[in-house]
Amino acid sequence: MVLDRSDVRSSLASYGASPRPTATDFVPCEYVRFYDTEPQESSASARTWYARGQNFVLAYSEVVSTAEWVRTAQPDEYTVFVPDRDGPSLEITVDGSTSQLGPYSIAFVPPGESRIRASGAGRVVRLFSVRAEDLVRKCSNAASYTQPHPNVALLEPWPDPVGGFKLRTYSLDVPKDPTRFGTIFRSSNIMVNYGDGSVGPRDTKRMSPHSHDDFEQCSLVLQGEYVHHIRFPWTANLEKWIDDDHTQIGSPSIAIIPPPSIHTSQAIGSGRNQLIDIFSPPRFDLSEKEGWVLNAADYPMPGGRR
Repeated sequence: MVLDRSDVRSSLASYGASPRPTATDFVPCEYVRFYDTEPQESSASARTWYARGQNFVLAYSEVVSTAEWVRTAQPDEYTVFVPDRDGPSLEITVDGSTSQLGPYSIAFVPPGESRIRASGAGRVVRLFSVRAEDLVRKCSNAASYTQPHPNVALLEPWPDPVGGFKLRTYSLDVPKDPTRFGTIFRSSNIMVNYGDGSVGPRDTKRMSPHSHDDFEQCSLVLQGEYVHHIRFPWTANLEKWIDDDHTQIGSPSIAIIPPPSIHTSQAIGSGRNQLIDIFSPPRFDLSEKEGWVLNAADYPMPGGRR
């Protein structure tokens, strides 16, 4: 694997050789095409698709005018974000107190009882851990995880946020910094790397093939078209080999990319192509880079680090 050293990610440990033992079992990349499947929930006000990875559930909603989602006994923290500047506004009620969240924002909602009310047309994305068992059962790809996937570490939540669990909100409108990779926020169980995307196809001379030791990457395509390039290691047992994967996919959709595959995503649409990466639990390598996680002061790393 030849790395582009001008990519700021090339300094990450996960971008290079791994000290971990060689994996011997693999599963292929998983794709869920929201644009080509029926939603798991549908009403006159909103349509919602559910899909999962090993440790998380993603709920992608398209709101027509208003919509409401209630959690009565949510076991742990969850995430909600409005990815578009012209998207819905949210009212989030926790412990009887209601807060307003504008479009193009992200919030981390505490465990327990909560209500989210969306006003206006557009998209809303919610992210839960698999402790939300009622939502796990809704997922269109639930059967794929009847048995845990190999090589993926199970979820171990990170430490509680500073000052305890409470509603925390942040704008996605963050100035760009060429020394920082993306726009990253984390909670105790989820990390979101928000990207505005770019216009036109990706430069094929500047791809970024890399691999991860023990965590999935969920790539949520919100606009445009991509080709997800996936390659698995060869082991001594030829029966375990998986063919190279070059899947072209539209939007909205997700790819759940398993470790330790080498992977990179190529934007091919002529208009805006936008992809957001999601991880559960948060990534150590991204978190260890000073200034990369924008709300690191609120969410300590294991071992008391920030």
